[in-house]
Amino acid sequence: MHLSILDSKLWFPPAMHATEDGLLAIGGDLSEERLLLAYRKGIFPWFEDELPLWWCPDPRFVLLPQRLKISKSMQQVLRGNKFRFKTNSAFEEIIRNCKQAKRDHDGTWITDEVERAYINLFRKGYAHCAEAWQNNELVGGLYGIKMGKVFFGESMFSLVSNASKFAFIKFVQQLMKENIVLIDCQVYTPHLESLGAEMMDRTAFLDLLKTYIP
Repeated sequence: MHLSILDSKLWFPPAMHATEDGLLAIGGDLSEERLLLAYRKGIFPWFEDELPLWWCPDPRFVLLPQRLKISKSMQQVLRGNKFRFKTNSAFEEIIRNCKQAKRDHDGTWITDEVERAYINLFRKGYAHCAEAWQNNELVGGLYGIKMGKVFFGESMFSLVSNASKFAFIKFVQQLMKENIVLIDCQVYTPHLESLGAEMMDRTAFLDLLKTYIP
């Protein structure tokens, strides 16, 4: 499969041109316009050695909000006073913690350039975050992009057991009230599967984006 090399021109190849593991293109920049175009087309960036890599995997890992699963143990956490839920009050702190979180592989895809780009999208009203607070300290959360009736999750972190799950569940419940119909989780994780995320055919996923993003 031929891999597209992006330059300053604002475009992406069709999703069907992606490699078997979902890699679609290399290069380009993280301008507001390119990032918003990417999300609209179901494409997301990951970095490797400071180089932007653009992905559109098949199948896609998603959560339909009405299928959110809440375990009995998490129901107890939600009913208790262990955490306090907030949104959009500490975006820069959220992305900084996600950047520093330990991953299954060395390093992080959140480079300084990524951090600046998403902070800019937050200031423009496209990026949002969900937060779990404990004793006035931020102990977990996540961030992503909201467009139309779709939320694209990007990264999450937890400094205390169940903090990120608490923030995620509370946020999904809030998004349902805001008529969000699809949450993109990008690629499989057992953590999100336990909360109800599932695989979806890429074509079906892209059709939903066309329907729910004006």
